[in-house]
Amino acid sequence: MAVDRLDPATLASPVMNLYSQVAIASPGSRLVAIAGQVALDARGALVGEGDLGAQAEQAFRNLRAGLEAAGGTPADLLKYTIHVVDSDPSMIGPVFEAARRAFDGELPLVPSTWLGVAALGLPEWLIEVDGLASVD
Repeated sequence: MAVDRLDPATLASPVMNLYSQVAIASPGSRLVAIAGQVALDARGALVGEGDLGAQAEQAFRNLRAGLEAAGGTPADLLKYTIHVVDSDPSMIGPVFEAARRAFDGELPLVPSTWLGVAALGLPEWLIEVDGLASVD
């Protein structure tokens, strides 16, 4: 594994235990940047029109596919950012449950950022997830 994770006592514990506070890439690993992924399948068709949970699951599956294409696994994630249209706190549970499904039940506890946005690239897109990884 190319990433060490820390939750130092000098920082607050991760909210809802959904992430870690710090991720450190191992020396000699490759930094992999994964573009913002939306709910498009491999053919470019939208998955889950109007359904945040379904779109979140597809976006995280796409993030995972990009990571695997670079030779990585979910354990190699350093950070991801979640952009959610018209965000409110009730969306946190469904989005992270979708992420767990996309990662076969094991949510990578990496530093993450949740951003509420007014809109994404197309009006039918409800969520976008980008990421950074450290791959051996």
